[in-house]
This record gives sequence, structure tokens and C-alpha cells, in this order.
Amino acid sequence: MNDWNKCIEFHGHECPGLALGYRAALLVIKELGIDRSEDEEIVCVSENTACGVDSIQVMLACTAGKGNLIFRKVGKHAYSFFDRKTGRSIRIVTRSFDRSGGRDKTLKWVLSAPDEEIFLVKSPEYGMPAEAEIVESIVCENCGESASEDNIRIRKGKRLCLDCMDSQCL
Repeated sequence: MNDWNKCIEFHGHECPGLALGYRAALLVIKELGIDRSEDEEIVCVSENTACGVDSIQVMLACTAGKGNLIFRKVGKHAYSFFDRKTGRSIRIVTRSFDRSGGRDKTLKWVLSAPDEEIFLVKSPEYGMPAEAEIVESIVCENCGESASEDNIRIRKGKRLCLDCMDSQCL
């Protein structure tokens, strides 16, 4: 099975958004000379939570669970990639393009157009993200459920998870 089909299988269907992430992953592989990330060697900061992120997970093994997929939700079809081994980085921004031809035509174009027609290549405007931190779990003194310590708040002397902190029943 080729990489594009792996992306489709993971995502559930093929679409232009998935293709944009696939093409961005291919471009970063070429530009930074990287491969799949076994641990946190490659970090992706995605500026969206759209379909393309699934291709990046498949192609580069950047995942939220490993801490090397970070969401900076500003609604742009842009991704910054950082190589921890070399210190190199790249920001790939999707150019505006005509989508009026419909889904199939747009998909075909995204899969076949030259990189420079689809993307702008820039440098990220921020430095390499810190490595993922393993934090302690704290038991909420209201609901009894564990939450990561960075998501616990103190209210009236009690350690509370964010759900209980926001709850009106305290």
C-alpha cells in the first residue's frame, strides 16, 4: 500500500484537505531530509485541526500522544516543522487557490500541482517547542477523577479539575 492510500485508510476517505497535508508532509520530508519520527525528533505545530493533520500523522508520525504534534489553532492551513536533531525548521503555508471546480477537480490538482503553486515556504516565527513533559496526575477533590496537574486549579482550598472548576454546583 502506498503512502497516499495509507493516509486515506487512516482518515476514512480521500479529500482535498487530506491531500494538502499529504503534500505538505512530502515537501517537509524533501526540504528537511527527514523521515518518520520514532519519538519526538520531528515536531509539527499545526495551525488548524483540519483533515490534513491526519496525513501528517501517517507520513511523519507526529502525534498528540507523543507530544510532537502541537495545535496552535489560528485557522490557517499552515504547518511548522522542527527537526530536533539538526535544529532546522520550516513553515509550510497553503496558498489561496481556486476551488470552484469542485471536490474531485481540486483533489486532482492538489495531488499533481507543483509544490510552489500549492505552498509558500517560510521560516517559523517562533522557536522550537519544548519537549513533551510528563506531568503528575492529581485526584480532583470534588469528582474523584484524576487530571494532569497542569489542569488542576485550587478553589476554596480544594484541588479541582477544570470541569469541577467551571461547574456551578460547587
